Amino acid sequence: MDKPIDLRSDTVTRPSPEMRRAVVEAEVGDDVFGEDPSVNRLQDKAAKLLGKEAALFVPSGTMANQVCLRLLTQPGDEVICDAGSHCYRYEGGAGAALSGLSFYPLAGDQGRLSPEQVAGAIQGDNIHYPISRVVALENTHNRGNGSVYRLEAIQAIAALARERGLKLHLDGARLFNACLAGGYSPPALAEPFETVSFCLSKGLGAPVGSMVVTSRRNLPRALRIRKQLGGAMRQAGLLAAAGLYALERNLDRLVDDHRRAKRLAESLAGMRDVKLDPDRIETNIVIFDVSPSGKSSAQVRDELARAGVLVLPFGPTTLRAVLHLDVNDADLEAALKGFSRVLNS
Repeated sequence: MDKPIDLRSDTVTRPSPEMRRAVVEAEVGDDVFGEDPSVNRLQDKAAKLLGKEAALFVPSGTMANQVCLRLLTQPGDEVICDAGSHCYRYEGGAGAALSGLSFYPLAGDQGRLSPEQVAGAIQGDNIHYPISRVVALENTHNRGNGSVYRLEAIQAIAALARERGLKLHLDGARLFNACLAGGYSPPALAEPFETVSFCLSKGLGAPVGSMVVTSRRNLPRALRIRKQLGGAMRQAGLLAAAGLYALERNLDRLVDDHRRAKRLAESLAGMRDVKLDPDRIETNIVIFDVSPSGKSSAQVRDELARAGVLVLPFGPTTLRAVLHLDVNDADLEAALKGFSRVLNS
């Protein structure tokens, strides 16, 4: 059997030969002493890309989010977020376990919160309630079919947060996908937020790593929190070099992932055993419902794997497919044949 087309996530990509060469040739030093030139270049580039003062390289997206949330809070504080947000649902309870945080999960529109929802969730001055401290938005939203906030909605939430004395964090794991689909620049998106995280290993092709982007004033405490969480690394320039390569060469090509995701969604929508509105697909994530088949998502996943396509169960009858730089047009057409054999037979 040919190698399967892997659509489980945009984290399954392999470093290209050119990225591997950049890793091997990276100039390194001890980053805990602030002396790794490749890490320093990556941090400077990330900060400038987002129009912020400072950035910090960390091993994972979960650590990036947790550094940011701890930076903005005290134990017992509350974070307002969507019920499907990564920092609430997919980080092993880290906010509660590591920083003593409470969460107020809301049912957003494909993961997108409205100013009215946020306003209704802010706790009053009552000793029975936790203190509402942070509004955490996710853009793009993983569980929302890679949905994208309109910039005007973010600005309205930011104005409300400032008025009510709350801080803003952006989980921008796929931030550059959001900017491309939303039609705004990374600095325009990042501007209202005290902290922003984004991943180098989702969509951009780096093997590991995420960024915390914030103000220069916040950087010393962010460094301390990273140390507490076990994220201080030594000759990390070997990893940072892959991230630099990704930011310098793999941003513009994200448009291809979006185009292929739309093609996949439109094809799936026409299959007998699928429920999907292709107009809801904005970026590189396609979540589709296979309940018309009468089978569970796990059963359909296994059948698709035998047909040469790997996808991820995302609920009892839903599956997720993610387009990425290791899937080209020919791969997608081969995958569509596998989908058709299973879902249109």
